[in-house]
Amino acid sequence: MMSDLSNPQSSETTSDLSKGAAWMGGKIMPIAQAAIPVNDWGLIHSDITYDVVPVLEGAFFRLPLYLARFRRSMSELRLDPGLDNSAIEAALQDLVRATGLRKAYVAMVTSRGVNTVPGSRDPRDCRNHFFAWCVPYIHVIRPEIAETGAHVHIARTVSRIPPGSIDPRVKNYHWGDFTRGLFEAKDAGAETVILLDEAGNVTEGPGFNVFSVKDNRLVTADAGVLEGISRQTAIDIAKEKGLTVEIRPLPLNEFLESDEVFITTSGGGIAPVARVDDRIFSNDAPGPLTTALHKAYFKWASRPENRTEIRYQE
Repeated sequence: MMSDLSNPQSSETTSDLSKGAAWMGGKIMPIAQAAIPVNDWGLIHSDITYDVVPVLEGAFFRLPLYLARFRRSMSELRLDPGLDNSAIEAALQDLVRATGLRKAYVAMVTSRGVNTVPGSRDPRDCRNHFFAWCVPYIHVIRPEIAETGAHVHIARTVSRIPPGSIDPRVKNYHWGDFTRGLFEAKDAGAETVILLDEAGNVTEGPGFNVFSVKDNRLVTADAGVLEGISRQTAIDIAKEKGLTVEIRPLPLNEFLESDEVFITTSGGGIAPVARVDDRIFSNDAPGPLTTALHKAYFKWASRPENRTEIRYQE
């Protein structure tokens, strides 16, 4: 379904929006002014999905893949904001153009919305709605930490929500397990956390997928994880380089015997992990294969086939 909100209005100048902006109902506004109703099911029930596409060097990176995943997530949750992919892309274009940002973190969101029938608890009575927001590029692992390799903690007090309860392939805001794990990690002096599943296999962390490198072979989890676009990019790069990639269960004991460990995220690409708890990898520094993949990721961002240029001059 096409949107009729094709001419967004902005009362703010680009300089006013460069620290962050939102697109809501066809209007662009400073991000601090964006809001949803307090009884929106996205807020009170976490009945919402989203996706995040990076802008690198003035272009969306692999936008069609992000849009396709966002569409799948909406379909799985039976959400329909009344916008097709071209309308969503147009909203994202308008939003980023208004900020003038050439390196940005851009979120697209669909919420269940407010129930339109007083007293109803039927999700079919909610009016779904789409919004988007854009801020300067976010690094899941701070650049100064990524330079030397992150220190990551394996959570012991919490495990990943089982896929039978919440499908991790649908990007969501259910961060109860991640937040508990982050407190545990921070208390242990680590930068971030990795959660295990109930069988003791490595899954993912808050905002990132996890890879083990052993003898030039990459292993990443097959279940309990978001099928990340940055994860797929790392897999594509590795295969282009002739490396073996295995998508399968990754037991913790095997993971701790890795030659190198890295994470993948739209907020930073491919980032090295130098320590997992007390285990040190690559002499407490980014490993050579991880470093090569990290550099290749940003080279991929320059490839025409991976770029959807922002139309800044419209």
